[in-house]
Amino acid sequence: MIPGIGALTQDALWCFSQVKGTLETGATEADIISTVEFNHTGELLATGDKGGRVVIFQREQESKNQVHRRGEYNVYSTFQSHEPEFDYLKSLEIEEKINKIRWLPQQNAAYFLLSTNDKTVKMWKVSERDKRPEGYNLKDEEGRLRDPATITTLRVPVLRPVDLMVEAIPRRVFANAHTYHINSISVNSDYETYMSADDLRINLWNFEITNQSFNIVDIKPANMEELTEVITAAEFHPHHCNTFVYSSSKGTIRLCDMRASALCDRHTKFFEEPEDPSNRSFFSEIISSISDVKFSHSGRYIMTRDYLTVKVWDLNMENRPIETYQVHDYLRSKLCSLYENDCIFDKFECVWNGSDSVIMTGSYNNFFRMFDRNTKRDVTLEASRENSKPRAILKPRKVCVGGKRRKDEISVDSLDFSKKILHTAWHPSENIIAVAATNNLYIFQDKVN
Repeated sequence: MIPGIGALTQDALWCFSQVKGTLETGATEADIISTVEFNHTGELLATGDKGGRVVIFQREQESKNQVHRRGEYNVYSTFQSHEPEFDYLKSLEIEEKINKIRWLPQQNAAYFLLSTNDKTVKMWKVSERDKRPEGYNLKDEEGRLRDPATITTLRVPVLRPVDLMVEAIPRRVFANAHTYHINSISVNSDYETYMSADDLRINLWNFEITNQSFNIVDIKPANMEELTEVITAAEFHPHHCNTFVYSSSKGTIRLCDMRASALCDRHTKFFEEPEDPSNRSFFSEIISSISDVKFSHSGRYIMTRDYLTVKVWDLNMENRPIETYQVHDYLRSKLCSLYENDCIFDKFECVWNGSDSVIMTGSYNNFFRMFDRNTKRDVTLEASRENSKPRAILKPRKVCVGGKRRKDEISVDSLDFSKKILHTAWHPSENIIAVAATNNLYIFQDKVN
């Protein structure tokens, strides 16, 4: 159990730590953050943006004289991961926007991560260099080849210290395997394979083989007019390398076992909650589409996010979720205008804390929500520069629906739908969260007494 986690949502003892990024007035479309991911130790935090860039932040070592100040995250490496491309066969522009980043467990001094845009997955090696070899026999100090006739002695190259450099090198490029846009990548627990999912297919890759992948799910009908649903997200089980889940636009989740057959078109388990006929409306199908699916760290539960709710499913119970949390139920009356401004199609993500006891997901007006599974309490917090003084405690926010508004409440009619928290991440073992608000990355932590 993470210390103090029970009190998190009860007293909302989260405080502001850092904000990264330019003020919104100077932000461009390319600066908008499109994915956030901690590595397995939480020492590194990566973001990808719509401009195809990846920025990695590294946590500073804590100072001896300021014991209560936890190490801040500072920029470690920035590199251009993807460039805009053009598919001449289909006359389609391929955006450089980074859809997902996934870290690989660290095996040596270097770090490895996968990043993907709509079509191409790349594996990057990020490493440090603080020495360089000098004194080559066949080259001079500028790197030009020397005339062999002038070489009379044998020199032994020596390593000289230089200023620390962090290099990012693309080690593998996995391309040309997806007809539709890639929406998920997930690293398998065997650390030899990973999968990439698009609207209609899921492919399994070996890290060492870039020119071929194995198609494990294909839901494309022979006649595209018969298409009724698409794949929206997919993830491997954290401990069993043969098991994975994928969610659909119909609000269903399928659990597949790769031992059962090579092509997992037939699922092992099928999770679906029957719809209450009294709640049926024109928007029912749209808002039931699942935008994110995540296994708990224990592997026992699956969490799914649809437009209005977060649900927790037990792997042993397929007919309904064991927990349902209303994220912003006050938007039910606003679905018509949210449909007109396309917000109803926003894809919110959801994350577990390190002990699977608290769930976090985003909302509008730069609000994000936390649900404590033990105490059943919840809290709404806001990522804004207004209260971004170091160590400032976040005040819980409340949205009022009709009637009289108290002074600390915000009316549902004055919510800003252009400000939305779609991407969040939770440190694997501590109460540190990263929240992407448009082009800014906010880092919050629980109050250290």
